[in-house]
Amino acid sequence: PCPPPDWQARLARKLTPDARRAQTAARQLACARCTRLRLARMLARHLPPGFSYLNVGHSNLSDAVFRAIRQAGGGRSAVLVHDTIPLDFPRLQRPETVAAFARKLQCVGRGADLVIYNSEATRRDAERHFAMFGPVPAGLVSHLGIAVPATDSLQLPPGLDLSRPYFIAIGTIEPRKNHALLLDVWESLARKLPPDKLPHLYIVGRRGWKNEAVFQRLDKAPAGVQELGGLADGAVAALLQGARALLFPSRAEGFGLPAAEACALNVPAICADLPVYREFLGDFPVYLSVDDRYQWEITITKQANRLTAENGTGEGQHNAVALPTWADHFNRILKVM
Repeated sequence: PCPPPDWQARLARKLTPDARRAQTAARQLACARCTRLRLARMLARHLPPGFSYLNVGHSNLSDAVFRAIRQAGGGRSAVLVHDTIPLDFPRLQRPETVAAFARKLQCVGRGADLVIYNSEATRRDAERHFAMFGPVPAGLVSHLGIAVPATDSLQLPPGLDLSRPYFIAIGTIEPRKNHALLLDVWESLARKLPPDKLPHLYIVGRRGWKNEAVFQRLDKAPAGVQELGGLADGAVAALLQGARALLFPSRAEGFGLPAAEACALNVPAICADLPVYREFLGDFPVYLSVDDRYQWEITITKQANRLTAENGTGEGQHNAVALPTWADHFNRILKVM
């Protein structure tokens, strides 16, 4: 279902170029579009009785949508829940997003026949909230597929010094991602090391919300730290492939794609000790407490001083992990849909 045209126009102006291209492609593939009020009629006209509905994003989750699907003769409705972070960490979110997310999850509890989770950790969190809202819908865990990222060094910004040891942090610069910890580490390293011995930290990701103190620190260009903003996927993969390690001190994740992609490239990952990582990455990452800056500094220093391996990265952890594939993901879902 589509919102009114004026709302679409305002939204389109806020989208990134990649998102606008994806929206254009979706419109070209769509067989029909309508407002929510006409959704049941449109579905009945274009879909056979007993069709299945699968929602893979946290959007269009409303009683009106589920009601329209039933009115149009739809069969099973399934929703993919990525995480419940807005409810678990409300102080780290935009204020307006918390209540909106709670309403969406309540609608899922009332309207979905099946909830698909990207991890057991997400399932535990979500079902705890569902139990507070009412009956807990049937659930299925299916890890997202992880492919080896395609690298493209030609997409890297010009002037990056990749000749010295460097680390990379990937993700929107928001409080949950805990960039403040990394800035504390680099400030400490800059006091102890001469400039030519200080490893680089490249921060990849756009600025988010409720993080003014971190933004102010970044604006002062701390020694050894460079903020790169959003990069193309090929550039991110190329930068990750040459890093001594991915640094991921996030306080909460539903899945944690950067850590998984580091594993796929055999790039060391130093992560917060979150259940979701242990669930599907096993012993590949180095796990540290997000409240122990000293251990992060010691671990980063040791990794920076390791000899460069043949592939240009620091020594990998060499803990083989059988990463989930997209075929595994979809086969598991299609068996029950």
